[in-house]
Amino acid sequence: MRLTDRVALITGGKRIGLVVARELAARGADVALSYSRSRTEAEETATLVRASGRRAAVVQANLADPAACSALVQSVATDLARLDILINMASVYAERSFADLTAADWNASMDVDLRAAFLCAHASAPHMRRQGGGRIINFSDWVARSGRPRYCGYLPYYVAKAGAIAEALALELAPDNILVNCIAPGPILAPPGTTNEELRAVERATPLGRWGGEMEIAKAVLATLDSDFMTGETVRVDGGRHLK
Repeated sequence: MRLTDRVALITGGKRIGLVVARELAARGADVALSYSRSRTEAEETATLVRASGRRAAVVQANLADPAACSALVQSVATDLARLDILINMASVYAERSFADLTAADWNASMDVDLRAAFLCAHASAPHMRRQGGGRIINFSDWVARSGRPRYCGYLPYYVAKAGAIAEALALELAPDNILVNCIAPGPILAPPGTTNEELRAVERATPLGRWGGEMEIAKAVLATLDSDFMTGETVRVDGGRHLK
């Protein structure tokens, strides 16, 4: 896909999303960003997009609310006059032991990581269809993609991320030339509060021996968008972490 003058919507992803948005803008795309609470980060990202000479839109949306998903997509398609690319990065990542897990914890992950990705895709498809096609990129997780649980305390997250792989969605939208793929990151960016020992433990467990950094995800997004014949695929960007 040629990115010049195309419009991309990125949900969530305030840290990695910033780099993805910057690289899309560098390729000529206009970028819309949704946020739940991190308005400052979203506005900073929009400033970077505009510095590249591209248009940017920032929209607050609680993606746990089904109505907010369709309203977000409609707002972007109206403000930027089209929608070609949807990148579902919004996620709930919280540790909770199985004994303490509640229905609310379960729903928090399912509503944002899985249902919102579907609802945003469902709302985006008609806009993409009018343009002759489009791209949807979901975000999973290297653990969910590997099918081998590694860490306890993240059951709803892993279940939701397994559903986000969305091969069935790729099949549904293929007749409309809407290509659906998924990126499954591994050790890209350490969560806030990660200790030095935890950082080193991840490095030791990763065949390439290091964390990837945000740019590796941006590269994967661009590579996925470059292809006009890949759909239903999940790309692991994990430094070989799934091999151990």
